[in-house]
Parts: sequence; C-alpha cells; structure tokens
Amino acid sequence: MANDALRDVFSSMHYYIITNTSLDCVMDVLLSKKIISHSDYRKLREVRTTRTEFCRNALSLLYSSSNPQTFIYLRLALLDDYAWVVDEIDKRLPALTSRLHQPELGQSTNGKLLL
Repeated sequence: MANDALRDVFSSMHYYIITNTSLDCVMDVLLSKKIISHSDYRKLREVRTTRTEFCRNALSLLYSSSNPQTFIYLRLALLDDYAWVVDEIDKRLPALTSRLHQPELGQSTNGKLLL
C-alpha cells in the first residue's frame, strides 16, 4: 500500500524531516482532513516547546495513527511549503516500492510520483 511505503520513507527520513520542517501548517491540513483529532491538535499546540520538539511530537502522533491515508496526506501537505522535502521523499519511494511491487503507484510524465 502507498501509505505503508510512505510511512517507511518518513520513518527513514525522521531526522531530516524534524531538522528541515516545522510541520505547523501541515497539522492544520491534517486536522481538516480528519487525520488527527481536535484533541490531538490541541495537545500538540499546548505542549509545543521548540520547532524540533513539535516535529518530533507530531511525527510520533502520526506514526501511531491507524488512518490508512495518514502519510499520503502528510506528503501532499508538505508540497506547498517543503517541496524539496517531498522531492527527497519521492527519490526514496520508487526504490522502496519497486522492492514491494506496489501496483497502485505510478510515474507521471513529469517524473513526479503519483499516489
């Protein structure tokens, strides 16, 4: 599944993501898509100390999510503000998915991975 493959990529890029993003605007998108609950959103906002700590807490919450589209929406939410992070995710994703033989993933003509 695309979400599982993306989860593996996000996990392998954990340090890169927490040091190169803030995930603030991403949490707003994930709340609107019902990937995270209002309660989780509130907890993330209340406990926030540093940008890095916020990212760690947010990713920890997302890793434990049972929503089958969590990492698909996370990747899409990163596109506007962190296109270079999505480019790195996409570079790592084809190698992983080719090993997993995921038929629902494909390449578009411009080289961007379609989910």
